[in-house]
Parts: sequence; structure tokens; C-alpha cells
Amino acid sequence: MNIDVTCSVHALGDALSRFFALAGPKILRLHSTWDSAKGAPVVTVRGRYTSRGWTEWTQGFVGGLPILQFDATGDERFWRLGREYTFRHMASHVTHTGVHDHGFNNVSTYGNLRRLALEGRAVETPDALAFYELALKASGAVQASRWSRLADGTGFIHSFNGPHSLFSDTIRSCRSLVLAHRLGHCLMGEHDARISLLDRAVQHIRNTSRYNVYFGEGRDAYDVRGRVAHESLFNMTDGLYRCPSTQQGYSPFSTWTRGLAWILLGYAEELEAFAAFDDAEFEPFGGRKEIESIMLDTALAAADFYLANTPTDGIPYWDTCAPGLSNMPEYLDEPARIDNSYEPVDSSAAAIAAQGLLRLGAYLGRRKGAGRRYWQAGLTIAKTLFAPPYLSENPRHQGLLLHSVYHRPNGWDYIPLGKIVAQGESSMWGDYHAMELAVYLKRALDGGPFLGFFPSPKPR
Repeated sequence: MNIDVTCSVHALGDALSRFFALAGPKILRLHSTWDSAKGAPVVTVRGRYTSRGWTEWTQGFVGGLPILQFDATGDERFWRLGREYTFRHMASHVTHTGVHDHGFNNVSTYGNLRRLALEGRAVETPDALAFYELALKASGAVQASRWSRLADGTGFIHSFNGPHSLFSDTIRSCRSLVLAHRLGHCLMGEHDARISLLDRAVQHIRNTSRYNVYFGEGRDAYDVRGRVAHESLFNMTDGLYRCPSTQQGYSPFSTWTRGLAWILLGYAEELEAFAAFDDAEFEPFGGRKEIESIMLDTALAAADFYLANTPTDGIPYWDTCAPGLSNMPEYLDEPARIDNSYEPVDSSAAAIAAQGLLRLGAYLGRRKGAGRRYWQAGLTIAKTLFAPPYLSENPRHQGLLLHSVYHRPNGWDYIPLGKIVAQGESSMWGDYHAMELAVYLKRALDGGPFLGFFPSPKPR
């Protein structure tokens, strides 16, 4: 990837304004026309959102989009829309025991509403704030109860595939545990055992680093620093690790770029969260230095791998070892080719990774050294995303961010007539993370409060 060291937040101002201007009518139209009996919208087909049964992991993004649009514009129609959607559709997600997606669904809705209330951006009664906090407490505890125990006594939050499965995606659901812990909550177990949500979050963070992220230490023949396995599998009879795996990547020994992006953003966000904790809270886990060192090493490795394995404009192909890339030997030395005959790009991975790079850069100190490098990389990707051909300017297309990919191996992505690979469509997570990225940058541009669900990290 070529990092534009001259790009600035101020240079993106017009592009951000254009994005929010396009987003508003699309959000209103989707909410006014979508039939909730179909489930949650997931991906577009010929420009119109459709559902795709797996789990309803995108429902919180549907409610979160208008809340973030209100955050950016101050237009109360969107706050009311997101609030009403949350009240109507999200209660079942708070107590959903069958998924690893609480950080997606509930923090994106209840978490955003609470954040805006605490910032004074939205007028809420004390009872409404207590309602949001109760939902977040319950969500964190329910997510923590989806627990697999390993042979060494530690554990992880298992994916919807079952107790043997550790997903990289789930790192962003750790924020539901951390947020609930910050609200003073815990998980109650058998015989009234009080189970620390912070403890379970830290265990999951450590085991995701240990098993899903590679550090160039000779773990196997494909151990390249920063490479990410989408999934790790365990023998739950004895709790021992078996092998890497994948659900949406090309192979267990390649890197699915959206999984890589989840790792990058998830670890950067948790570093921010932990920066606001007292040192004493980390003493049971070996101390702040130990756990933050693991997290920072993981974030840095993922960031460096992304930068080294992404085309010049910052938009990755869906998997860094997708087989068709062998037919495009110069693909890393040019901008991503959307319309090619071999492999699709994934703009949603870019939107997630851009925010991760910005947060990591801000955490390290964005004015010098590695912090500046990551910050500028995040800005470079944003500059690409918030302009055609990735910005969806057609008002008849319901998406905001074009050229997103859902599940390449399963063939779930629409391929236009006459084309070879999926292109031209949007996803609900891609749209939401583009919006979240835009709000993050707008706050940086306006000098507004830091966009986060925890107190602002201490400047470095």
C-alpha cells in the first residue's frame, strides 16, 4: 500500500460532507421500505438490500446507521429512527445466547444511544439511560456465558459454529464485556459464583492472539508475522488446540482480509478501553504491561501485514492468497482492480481496517513515528473509500459503500451480467463501518469529543 503522507483530516472535509448528504436519504428510504418479516438486510443485489439467512448479525448495523447519521448531522429524525428501531427490534439480541455478535448488534445500538446521551447530544430521561445501561450489562454477561474452557484453564467466547470454534470476528464483541464491566456488572454462575467480565474478555483477547494471529515465530510453514486465521479449532473433549480453519477465507493458511481487519480494529479499540482503567484492575492478569504488550504486538503485526499485502490505494482483495491473484502478478503495485477476471475486492474490509489504523495511530501518537504512519494509512484508505468508484452516488442504489463481499467461497455475492467476479454491491456491515469511520473523522475534523464507548485514551 502507498501511504499518502500529505493527506489530512481537513482535506477530507468535503468528501465527508458529501458522504453524509448521500447517506441520509438512503437510510430513510431503507427504513421506510424494508419488510422486517424478511429478517435483517444483509447485502444488496442489483442495488437493493436483501436478507441472507445465517444469523441476524447485521440488525444492529441497521439501527446504528441512523444513530450515527444523527451524530454527524444533528438531524433528530435519524436519532428518533434509530432509537425506535432499537426499542422495536433489538431486545432479543440482548439475550441471544446463540451468537458471538453482541458487540456488533448491541453496542452499535444501545451503546451509541447511551454515548450520545452522556455527551449531551441527545436529551434522555434518567430512566432511558438506565434502560440502555441495563441492556448493555445483560448483553455483556450473555456474551460472556458463551464460554469454552481449554486444557490450560483459560477459555474463549465461541462462535456460532459451536464450542470448538474461535473466530477472529469475535474480538470486536469483547467490547460488550468490557463495557458491561465498566458499568459494574458481572456474570452470575452456578452457586451464585461471580464471574468477572473483564477476566473473560482478557482471556479471550489473549487466546485470540495466541491461536488466530501469527508472529513469524515458526509456528507452521505459513507463519508470517501478522497473518490471521479466520478460525481456530479445538478438541473440546480435552480442550487442546487442533488446527487453523476458516469459514469465509480461501484456506486456513491464507488470510481472509475482513478477518484481518476485525483483528486490527478490535485490538486497537480495546487498547483505548484499557488505557482508561486503573492499574489495579490488571493485577489478576499479570499486570497492565503484560496484557497491553500482547494487545499492542497483535495490533502492530496485523497493521503491518495489512499494509504489506494490500494494493496501492488501500483496498484489499477478499483474501491475500486468493488463487486468482496468481494471474495478476503486479496486483500489489497498482490500485485494486474492481473489474477483473479473477478475484473480487472487499471495500468493507478496507472500511474496518481504516478505522483500526486510525485508532492505532492515535493510540501511539499520530504526529510521529509508527503512530503517524498508521494514522496516515487510515486517512489514505478513507480518501479512497469516500470517493467514486467506492462511494455509492446513485440515489437508486440502497448501499453507501460499493464493492463489498460477503462470502466468496459460498458464492453468496451477486455477479453482474457479463462480469466474472462480484462487484458493484454493498453490505450492511460495510455501510455501517463506513459511517462509523466517517463520524470518527468528522469528530477529528471538528475537534469534537473522541468517538468511543469508553473515556478518551490518554494522549501519547
